[in-house]
Amino acid sequence: MRIQTNPDKANEARNADPQAPARRRMGVVERERQILDGAIQFFSVHGFGGQLRDLAKSIGVTHALLYHYFPTKQALVDRVYVEVFEGRWRDEWDALLDDPDKSVEDKFTAFYLEYVTITLSREFVRILVFSGLTDHTITDRFFAMLRTRLFPRLIRETRRFRGVTSRAKPSEREMELLTGLHGGFFYITMRRWIYAQDVYSESAHDGYDEQLVRDRVRAYLHASRDLFADTTGSTRKRPSQR
Repeated sequence: MRIQTNPDKANEARNADPQAPARRRMGVVERERQILDGAIQFFSVHGFGGQLRDLAKSIGVTHALLYHYFPTKQALVDRVYVEVFEGRWRDEWDALLDDPDKSVEDKFTAFYLEYVTITLSREFVRILVFSGLTDHTITDRFFAMLRTRLFPRLIRETRRFRGVTSRAKPSEREMELLTGLHGGFFYITMRRWIYAQDVYSESAHDGYDEQLVRDRVRAYLHASRDLFADTTGSTRKRPSQR
């Protein structure tokens, strides 16, 4: 006599849709991608105080499997940083800002139009803010990258716009003025992703309006005039600026 030890499973097998696709086993790359994407969303909602067990549950994997791919929480945070912050920086931006044939205003406008649209996503903004409120691991690395890769170019181009040839270390006033420009664009996305406020043209399309970006750039370049008004020796003013 045949003994049926699990009638429920037998019924499930008989009643299963014969055309339903079988669950496909994920490969290593796909599984890692699943975990990473899930972690980005999880940290952008819960910050870095969230437990990895909750993260694993939200993704639909076991805690043990999560640790198999990322042995420590810091290893996962480091990978999120590379994906969300370093990975969104484009080499073309370096070339754009180094192009001697474009005007400074056009270069700044083109750069920030793409920077706001491509880089400052919901995940980027919220993860950066959460990091700033906790251990600064991500904020310290990101601002170090800006100080190395972006700010020197922007200062150089600002001086070029004002006819300044000095290669001296940026003054406190120069850096504060530049931080006002850069931080102003970040605040645009904070209004949307932190404060849940409407941002002018973003309700109509994914990008930020070019004229609004250009207005901010022009205001910055106009304000930079006062920084060099009393500078002598290392400047050469163009006729249009006299």
